[in-house]
Amino acid sequence: MHAAILTNFATPKGGAEKVAIESARGLAEAGVAVTLIHGADGPADPMLDHPGIRRVGLGLTDVWERPAWRGAVEGIWNREAARRLGAALAALPARPDVLHLHQWTRALSPAIFPVLARTGIPVAVTLHDYFLVCPNGVYYRFDKAEPCGLRPFSPACLAAPCDPQSRVHKAVRVARALAQVAAIARCFPALDLVHVSDGSRARLEPMMRGAPFRHHRIDNPVRVARAAPADPAAGDAIAFIGRFTREKGADLVAHAAHQAGLPSLFIGDGPLADELRAVPGAEVIGWRAPAEVEALLRARARAVAAPARWLETGPLTIYEALAAGIPAVASDRAGAGEKIRDGETGFVVAPEVAALAEVFGRLRDDALVRRLGEAAHARYWDAPMTLAAHAGALRNLYEGMKGAAEAPSFQRKAVM
Repeated sequence: MHAAILTNFATPKGGAEKVAIESARGLAEAGVAVTLIHGADGPADPMLDHPGIRRVGLGLTDVWERPAWRGAVEGIWNREAARRLGAALAALPARPDVLHLHQWTRALSPAIFPVLARTGIPVAVTLHDYFLVCPNGVYYRFDKAEPCGLRPFSPACLAAPCDPQSRVHKAVRVARALAQVAAIARCFPALDLVHVSDGSRARLEPMMRGAPFRHHRIDNPVRVARAAPADPAAGDAIAFIGRFTREKGADLVAHAAHQAGLPSLFIGDGPLADELRAVPGAEVIGWRAPAEVEALLRARARAVAAPARWLETGPLTIYEALAAGIPAVASDRAGAGEKIRDGETGFVVAPEVAALAEVFGRLRDDALVRRLGEAAHARYWDAPMTLAAHAGALRNLYEGMKGAAEAPSFQRKAVM
């Protein structure tokens, strides 16, 4: 089996790249030959240092680093990305059995979809977000600070001022989304979509009826080695890990923890960093390496919180907390809430300060925190979301995709 994995970067700049890289490593450790193709230049994550992984960089530039006009043009349709990807695939010493796309919006653009289709190789896409149906990618109204309820690509959707930056930026995103929809409809007889939570699948699948999609459900991998459970009762803070934005609820954690009389610890960075520092009891320490993050959480966290306002598909930080034996607090809008037993391994609450403050106040009880942490650790390791489990699920998916591609009905449809 040979799988080619495609994404924007060879180092994590978000959850999508992290999953792509860890998937590559898990598959390689399971004996699958892996080619990881990344669009933009830059350093490679050490996880990719494995004899079973071939890494191919396309030498492209992140559109966020381009002048605005050029970034807009390349974000909609990057002909150079398509040309380089086609050349890279043609130059591989062995033809992949499957192509697995994780992220394309910052270096690759929708121009890669016809290239992938022309190979005749089955293609899977993991849906870390909502970019296949939503111009801004998160199915969220930034103008109203609430999840979107509009039908994708309806007149109301196209006219809504929902972009976090401007109407001009929304227009560029709409153009990119329409180019993407047209390319997929024109080029693919079938496309396999991987959903990372039951909630995101339930929302997305009805929006895609009538399109050439086959839907699958595979958990994201969690790279946490099994160890004794942490002692969260010895910690002092509510922790938040990731990008500090309003849609992710970073501000909610700071204000709710302050109301509950607990410190808050923020690992990461983002536009709300200065606002968070102004909240009494909030400590912002920037990005840290994964091993340091785990050590910090084991030493400081009474709980890890991810109270997203948007319909987050599956935040990895919640799964990692449960694996370490740290209680988790997730939004009732997020896919991660599916992994929490409310009141037993953590809490699932509305992304509102009052609701969070009530839960955080309960977490001042050492006995409760210790009991939640022990239960979280036990339940997680009963059915762990390990790299090996993730790789096994992917291998099963790929074998099914190969079988479908080899079936006569698929071949006839592909020719039409």
